[in-house]
Amino acid sequence: MSNHGSNYLIEQLLNNKLSEGELDEFLAGLHNEDVKKTYSDVLEAFFNELVNQPEHPPDVDAPTD
Repeated sequence: MSNHGSNYLIEQLLNNKLSEGELDEFLAGLHNEDVKKTYSDVLEAFFNELVNQPEHPPDVDAPTD
């Protein structure tokens, strides 16, 4: 990775904050097996954390039936 680490780029991606240059760098990483492995590991950890979170309480502003 030239300017940013793989973890940083994934974090920016997940937070919808990737700049155009960071997106280009992220996409370029998809052509490197080591970087793809890092992306995969970071994303797997992120999604496992999401799955294992306790269910959020219902939104109090949500309409009820």
